[in-house]
Amino acid sequence: MKTSEINFTIKLDQNNLPESIDWEATDSGVVGKIPSKAVMLAVWDPKENNTLKIDLWTKDMMVDEMKLFFHQTLLSMAGTFERATGEDKMAGDMKDFCQYFAEKMNLLEKKN
Repeated sequence: MKTSEINFTIKLDQNNLPESIDWEATDSGVVGKIPSKAVMLAVWDPKENNTLKIDLWTKDMMVDEMKLFFHQTLLSMAGTFERATGEDKMAGDMKDFCQYFAEKMNLLEKKN
Protein backbone atom coordinates (compact mmCIF):
# COMPACT_ATOMS: atom_id res chain seq x y z
CA MET A 1 0.00 0.00 0.00
CA LYS A 2 1.20 3.50 -0.86
CA THR A 3 1.01 6.54 1.42
CA SER A 4 0.84 10.10 0.16
CA GLU A 5 0.99 13.30 2.21
CA ILE A 6 -0.20 16.86 1.70
CA ASN A 7 1.15 19.40 4.18
CA PHE A 8 0.28 23.05 4.73
CA THR A 9 2.46 25.58 6.53
CA ILE A 10 0.63 28.70 7.69
CA LYS A 11 2.62 31.67 9.03
CA LEU A 12 0.50 33.91 11.25
CA ASP A 13 0.96 37.51 12.35
CA GLN A 14 0.57 38.68 15.96
CA ASN A 15 -3.24 38.73 15.49
CA ASN A 16 -3.26 35.14 14.16
CA LEU A 17 -4.05 36.29 10.61
CA PRO A 18 -2.34 34.31 7.85
CA GLU A 19 0.66 36.09 6.35
CA SER A 20 1.68 33.19 4.13
CA ILE A 21 0.35 29.81 3.12
CA ASP A 22 2.69 27.20 1.66
CA TRP A 23 1.88 23.64 0.73
CA GLU A 24 3.68 20.56 -0.43
CA ALA A 25 2.54 17.14 -1.55
CA THR A 26 4.61 14.00 -1.85
CA ASP A 27 2.98 13.13 -5.20
CA SER A 28 2.92 16.65 -6.70
CA GLY A 29 6.10 16.21 -8.71
CA VAL A 30 7.35 19.52 -7.30
CA VAL A 31 10.19 19.63 -4.81
CA GLY A 32 9.77 22.11 -1.97
CA LYS A 33 6.92 24.22 -0.69
CA ILE A 34 4.57 25.97 -3.08
CA PRO A 35 3.30 29.43 -2.06
CA SER A 36 -0.41 30.18 -2.11
CA LYS A 37 -2.68 33.02 -1.02
CA ALA A 38 -5.71 30.93 -0.06
CA VAL A 39 -6.84 27.42 0.79
CA MET A 40 -10.26 25.84 1.24
CA LEU A 41 -10.18 22.38 2.71
CA ALA A 42 -13.25 20.23 3.31
CA VAL A 43 -13.16 16.77 4.83
CA TRP A 44 -16.03 14.38 5.47
CA ASP A 45 -16.52 13.13 9.02
CA PRO A 46 -18.37 9.81 8.62
CA LYS A 47 -18.99 9.43 12.34
CA GLU A 48 -20.77 12.78 12.63
CA ASN A 49 -22.10 12.68 9.04
CA ASN A 50 -20.84 16.22 8.63
CA THR A 51 -18.33 18.31 6.72
CA LEU A 52 -15.39 19.83 8.55
CA LYS A 53 -13.76 22.74 6.77
CA ILE A 54 -10.94 25.20 6.93
CA ASP A 55 -10.95 28.43 4.91
CA LEU A 56 -7.82 30.57 5.08
CA TRP A 57 -6.50 33.42 3.00
CA THR A 58 -3.56 35.76 3.39
CA LYS A 59 -3.84 39.44 4.15
CA ASP A 60 -2.50 40.29 0.69
CA MET A 61 -5.16 38.30 -1.21
CA MET A 62 -6.98 40.90 -3.28
CA VAL A 63 -10.80 40.90 -3.57
CA ASP A 64 -10.62 40.31 -7.33
CA GLU A 65 -8.37 37.30 -6.72
CA MET A 66 -10.87 35.96 -4.16
CA LYS A 67 -13.72 36.30 -6.67
CA LEU A 68 -11.73 34.29 -9.25
CA PHE A 69 -10.74 31.75 -6.60
CA PHE A 70 -14.40 31.20 -5.67
CA HIS A 71 -15.51 30.99 -9.29
CA GLN A 72 -12.86 28.43 -10.17
CA THR A 73 -13.55 26.45 -6.99
CA LEU A 74 -17.30 26.37 -7.69
CA LEU A 75 -16.64 25.14 -11.25
CA SER A 76 -14.30 22.48 -9.93
CA MET A 77 -16.90 21.37 -7.38
CA ALA A 78 -19.52 21.05 -10.14
CA GLY A 79 -17.18 18.79 -12.12
CA THR A 80 -16.30 16.71 -9.08
CA PHE A 81 -19.98 16.38 -8.16
CA GLU A 82 -20.78 15.14 -11.67
CA ARG A 83 -17.96 12.58 -11.70
CA ALA A 84 -18.72 11.37 -8.16
CA THR A 85 -22.51 11.07 -8.48
CA GLY A 86 -23.33 10.89 -12.17
CA GLU A 87 -25.90 13.66 -11.59
CA ASP A 88 -25.41 15.35 -14.96
CA LYS A 89 -28.50 17.58 -14.71
CA MET A 90 -27.63 19.00 -11.30
CA ALA A 91 -23.99 19.45 -12.30
CA GLY A 92 -25.23 21.38 -15.34
CA ASP A 93 -27.34 23.57 -13.06
CA MET A 94 -24.29 24.19 -10.88
CA LYS A 95 -22.26 25.18 -13.95
CA ASP A 96 -25.09 27.51 -15.00
CA PHE A 97 -24.82 29.16 -11.58
CA CYS A 98 -21.07 29.51 -12.09
CA GLN A 99 -21.77 31.33 -15.36
CA TYR A 100 -24.24 33.60 -13.52
CA PHE A 101 -21.67 34.18 -10.76
CA ALA A 102 -19.01 35.10 -13.34
CA GLU A 103 -21.36 37.55 -15.03
CA LYS A 104 -22.42 39.21 -11.75
CA MET A 105 -18.80 39.51 -10.58
CA ASN A 106 -17.66 40.82 -13.99
CA LEU A 107 -15.18 37.99 -14.27
CA LEU A 108 -15.74 37.31 -17.96
CA GLU A 109 -14.51 40.77 -18.96
CA LYS A 110 -11.43 40.50 -16.75
CA LYS A 111 -10.32 37.18 -18.25
CA ASN A 112 -10.34 38.53 -21.84
